Amino acid sequence: MLAAIPLMIVPLVLYNLAMIGAFGGGGVAVLSDQLMAQSMLSGAVWTLSVGDALILAALAVLFVEILKATRNSSGSLLNHMLSMLVFIAFLVEFLLVKGAATQTFFILMTIALIDVIGGFAVSIRSAGRDVSIGL
Repeated sequence: MLAAIPLMIVPLVLYNLAMIGAFGGGGVAVLSDQLMAQSMLSGAVWTLSVGDALILAALAVLFVEILKATRNSSGSLLNHMLSMLVFIAFLVEFLLVKGAATQTFFILMTIALIDVIGGFAVSIRSAGRDVSIGL
């Protein structure tokens, strides 16, 4: 039953915690805080911000969700429905909450949409292979 819980809720919760200032800095400004900087061979400096790390984490979660969609279990339909609810939560928050009107949140919302569409597409495709017509 725990496998039916959509993992995309983790980036949503982390963003909301950052928005209320749970990580220090107070509000959405913490998303632009620099986590690390690396000098490249070209002389440029590559930086990773908190918002970038949140997007990377969401992409890793998306990979796990797509892998979960390949299983045909009783909890997969519940997972798809809950993933749709998570996407709706992203959409409503993006439209109604001032602190969620950022590029980072929009990208997270798009990743949640890809999770919903990809999960349904993979499930339909793999379910079609499970159907056997006996003669």
